[in-house]
Amino acid sequence: MPGESIRVNSRVAVPLAEIAVRTSRSSGPGGQHAQKTESRVEVVFDVLESVALSDAQKERVVGRVGPVLRAVAQDERSQARNRELALERLAEQLRAALRVPRARRPTKPSAAAVERRLDTKRRRGATKRLRREPDE
Repeated sequence: MPGESIRVNSRVAVPLAEIAVRTSRSSGPGGQHAQKTESRVEVVFDVLESVALSDAQKERVVGRVGPVLRAVAQDERSQARNRELALERLAEQLRAALRVPRARRPTKPSAAAVERRLDTKRRRGATKRLRREPDE
């Protein structure tokens, strides 16, 4: 277990030592199994305390989702499988928060698009003019 990490993207891998894992009893039906086993898993990642992220990455994540990332899984009966699911969900949250949006390049509409728009406006105006009451 020590030395392992979860891969977030090609540049970021978070060591499992930085992720707190808590287990508890799962909610909902399930009979004796659900009432006896702690199959619900919650993983918590403190962004500001992480050494895996640079300062710029920490700033981006905190600005988008906050200083603490939390993921919960209680879908399966197995604690091990819920742990995997929770870690996957945490990695997906971190991946989304780290994503840098592509810069938008301003573009102009084509001449044909401008002409189509103006033609549509002319037709609509003509339709409305025909609906008017005639001037006497």
